[in-house]
Amino acid sequence: MKPLLTIEELRVSFVQYDRGLRRREIVALAGMDLTADRGQVVALVGASGAGKTLLAHAVLGMLPPNATQSGRIAYAGAPVDATARRRLAGREIVLLPQSVDYLDPLATIGRQVRRSAHLAGHADPRRVAATALAQRGLGDEVLKRYPHELSGGMTRRVLVTMATMGDPQLILADEPTPGLPPAEVATVLREFRALADDGRAVVLITHELGGALEIADVVVICHDGRTIETVEPSAFTADEGRRLRHPYTRTLWQALPANGFHVPEEDRC
Repeated sequence: MKPLLTIEELRVSFVQYDRGLRRREIVALAGMDLTADRGQVVALVGASGAGKTLLAHAVLGMLPPNATQSGRIAYAGAPVDATARRRLAGREIVLLPQSVDYLDPLATIGRQVRRSAHLAGHADPRRVAATALAQRGLGDEVLKRYPHELSGGMTRRVLVTMATMGDPQLILADEPTPGLPPAEVATVLREFRALADDGRAVVLITHELGGALEIADVVVICHDGRTIETVEPSAFTADEGRRLRHPYTRTLWQALPANGFHVPEEDRC
């Protein structure tokens, strides 16, 4: 069986113009590799600016016109170009955006979730919307609220509900937990684990290594637009992280609060 998503040597650059129409190329991704299969949560971990969100946009075929892409992206074992990926977007592949501002501030939650249910082809959007929210612990009163009346965790659950209305097979979750209280972080992460356990593939894009280790099957570490290491979560905890091969990965692990923010001198980047 082929993995659901395979990314090999993904490179993305942008053409920019300086004074006098001089062109320059900005390389944003210089060699990203990632594999995700059904039943897996794959955590893509790296600092801000490492290329995590750009990778998700490339998978969806959402790069701007001035972008140039090379490398290989395959879905269910078959190579897919940007046009094919755009056809899959919103159906087979969905993005949970980083910003909660993707919700319409002028429409109630019920109206927005019902719209998603309608677009997904459900015959009774009203019933489906109420049931889907209830399954995530959101009662009927949420249907009448507006986005600004929800907590961060509630908003994330609404976004997950809307994104999964069409039964997607691959979910790209872009930084879903920053700013949330610990209890709501745990709830959101359990939701992604449940989606994977239900037979989907989840790519969790995050810079929060600690939370990712709680639910991930595989951890992919990226730095400066490159994949530098792919490991199982146990590699971080076994032998105090000595199984980690790359100095940057060890630095991320040792710098966590639970490890005392310790960065060994030999691992400093």
